[in-house]
Amino acid sequence: QVQLDESGGGLVQAGGSLRLSCAASGRTFTIYTMGWFRQAPGKEREFVGGIRWSGGSAYYADSVKGRFTISKDNAKTTVYLQMNSLKPEDTAVYYCAADLHWSSAGPRSRSDYDYWGQGTQVTVSS
Repeated sequence: QVQLDESGGGLVQAGGSLRLSCAASGRTFTIYTMGWFRQAPGKEREFVGGIRWSGGSAYYADSVKGRFTISKDNAKTTVYLQMNSLKPEDTAVYYCAADLHWSSAGPRSRSDYDYWGQGTQVTVSS
């Protein structure tokens, strides 16, 4: 079992920044990849980005590339999503997720991930 706890959401003006955190606990040694997803009202949950649990480069959806950065604090088993230059269309509930299965390519599908956090709301005002 892996438990994930997101925090850091809130209300921000367009052009502003927020940093989300995802604290992992439990059998974290079983995690291969951590991902971030988001879901806006009336829309499907979409992939934002991911990072290997062991470290290495993060990978992103085209819609956030260049604006969002994913990092991992190994000592704290916490993954971060730094969001800059936020746009109103970034408004959504943001989720972190853990993938316990190795894959050569970074997983991007919701079905690839085994455990999910409860989500944190991000609202970007225009």
